[in-house]
Amino acid sequence: MKHKNRLTLWVVFMTFIISTSLSWAENIVIKGSTTVLPIAQKVAEAYMALYPDVKISISGGGSGNGIKAIVDGTTDIADSSRFIKDSEVTMAVEKGQYPVPFSVAYDCIIPVVHPSNPIKDLTMNQLKAIYKGEVTNWNQVGGADLKIVVISRDTSSGTYEVWEEKIMKNERVFPGALLQASNGAVAQAVSKNKNALGYIGLGYLDKSVKALSVGNIAGSPETTLDGTFPISRPLYMFTNKWPAGELAKFMNYVVHPEKGQKLVKDAGFVPLY
Repeated sequence: MKHKNRLTLWVVFMTFIISTSLSWAENIVIKGSTTVLPIAQKVAEAYMALYPDVKISISGGGSGNGIKAIVDGTTDIADSSRFIKDSEVTMAVEKGQYPVPFSVAYDCIIPVVHPSNPIKDLTMNQLKAIYKGEVTNWNQVGGADLKIVVISRDTSSGTYEVWEEKIMKNERVFPGALLQASNGAVAQAVSKNKNALGYIGLGYLDKSVKALSVGNIAGSPETTLDGTFPISRPLYMFTNKWPAGELAKFMNYVVHPEKGQKLVKDAGFVPLY
């Protein structure tokens, strides 16, 4: 009987310990840009290894969806590959949210083709003409007599919006472009189509696709930082109001030169410093 009582007490004690530990655990929710996603994943993995009581959940969906989540109060951090729009700030303030931007890395958007494509360089004007549907054959830009398969991002993507601003000069991509939901999906689509042209963030480059220079300037950490590559941009994490507690501790880790910024480089992007 005494043994049974001791067992019951032990079960009650362990249940208390477990439930208390769970109540003490910090949870951080991150949503948004698929460009920033590899950075968020690497930093979160390292942070949780250092602080096992912190649980970080991450999902993509695009910059627009991340900022919508911070506006709606359904995320702690919104990843974004573009800056927040004035209209989004207005909506946020109306809902009592005050988004605060943190630059966490730099990136450049690189045009990519299939590795077998002989094209090495396109100008800004050629890229615009292709994405407007005015140039439709690779032989019009020095390539083979083959129809160009144009691959773009969906309109909720921050990468698309930067491309629209810098390449399209705020004109829309033509309706015949095939839209993909993420950088990874664009890279995969281009790697499987010898006639395709797409664009992805620097951190998504691998041997499955061939990077093109733009106006004879290659996208690289150096040309991103010095601004010579024409399709460069900062990457952001937004919090609601100035972060406090565990969230502040996490953001400090992300931007720390010897911590999060080393992981930014490991993820294939350009550190702040």
